[in-house]
Amino acid sequence: MLRGWMERQEEEDRGGVSPSSSRIGFNRIKAETVTSVVRRGLVSVLVHTTEPEFDYSRPHDVYTNLSHLGVPPPPPRNSGTGPPATGPPLRDCQVPSPLLVGPVSVHLSSPLSLEEIRHRNPLVLPGGRYRPPDCEPRHHTAIVVPYRNRQTHLRALLYHLHPFLQRQQIHYSIYIVQQWGNGTFNRAKLLNVGVREALRDEDWSCIFLHDVDLLPENDHNTYTCHKQFPTHLSVAMDKFRYRLPYPQYFGGVSAVTPDQYMKMNGFPNQYWGWGGEDDDIAARVRLSGMKIVRPPVAIGHYKMIKHKGDRGNEQNPRRFDLLKRTRLNWRSDGLNSLTYELLSKELEPLYTKLTVDIGEDPHLPQGKAPIPVKTTTSVHKHSTSNIRGSAKQESRQESKESEARNMTVSKPVDIKPESVQSKAANQTTQEKKGVMK
Repeated sequence: MLRGWMERQEEEDRGGVSPSSSRIGFNRIKAETVTSVVRRGLVSVLVHTTEPEFDYSRPHDVYTNLSHLGVPPPPPRNSGTGPPATGPPLRDCQVPSPLLVGPVSVHLSSPLSLEEIRHRNPLVLPGGRYRPPDCEPRHHTAIVVPYRNRQTHLRALLYHLHPFLQRQQIHYSIYIVQQWGNGTFNRAKLLNVGVREALRDEDWSCIFLHDVDLLPENDHNTYTCHKQFPTHLSVAMDKFRYRLPYPQYFGGVSAVTPDQYMKMNGFPNQYWGWGGEDDDIAARVRLSGMKIVRPPVAIGHYKMIKHKGDRGNEQNPRRFDLLKRTRLNWRSDGLNSLTYELLSKELEPLYTKLTVDIGEDPHLPQGKAPIPVKTTTSVHKHSTSNIRGSAKQESRQESKESEARNMTVSKPVDIKPESVQSKAANQTTQEKKGVMK
């Protein structure tokens, strides 16, 4: 019967007339109704065999199962610094984690205070680090969040993301990369800085690029990387009615390995203001010989915290012109042209806070200098010729002169960049005087 229906459907698609097409009235309506039922049944079968199903109408609390993460005696680690282990090594964590629950509730308003969130997550160490206490994690992920003036959103993200990741039994740390000053926001450049600084701390196997206003709804959406290709995880956002807005969309939440990041020369530094950088990054993935992979739509659900437009993050009027030049510029504008100044690095109870000066948009008239800020650690000037290299060997101590300069930071001024491969990249690089390339 099914085969006969499929043959008739193929004939109708070709514009032919089946023997029963001359029948009219009730019989034809009935036949069409049956056909519709059969078709829906076939689709249902196909969906069941290709994509998991979850009931989002009955979500679990995001802190479900955290009570199972007891605090046993300090276990020996299979690797790392410190004295050699005296007991048997930990077993590897199970994949998938037995603590996963599927859909979880998302609270978009009235988040708890940072102190209350800290008490809800007692196993999270300073700097926002976590490691499973009773098994050896298979995945090591740094979450990088570009940020400025979104305190309420940050609390909502920390409240939600910490228990979400702990149930996945991964080793992780959250980096909040805060742009200093009141100049035009540059999301992609902040991501470059975050990746660079995270890899100075540890050899993370996976880097997540995470907007501060997006909260995952399903803990089966694991925060791990594909070994070969960059991953786009926020494939079904409530903002877009849980649909992918267009095939090459790469915004919201995505992930790369350090090798993938190097292969695509990181992210563009020229996108000042809102828009365009996600499409540039997606183009870099293709131009570097890779492709974008995604989880099933049924898993990649995210809710966005509604907010008004940010001052200093207005639409970038140059985004379309920049996108036209991605093919020419991607090898010269990115990791290898990144300059910035690390003003402070603070290990907060729930996250690592990086405050950085990334300069000003060179295509806007110079306004008032950003208000000077005080920082708690020495100023670091960085080049990015070797992202792993000797980063961990650099001393954290600076001279008294550097410490005095750390108290009041001067206004960024133009410098002439070293040789680059395109005129466009040369026109859009502007950093503080004396920043090392």
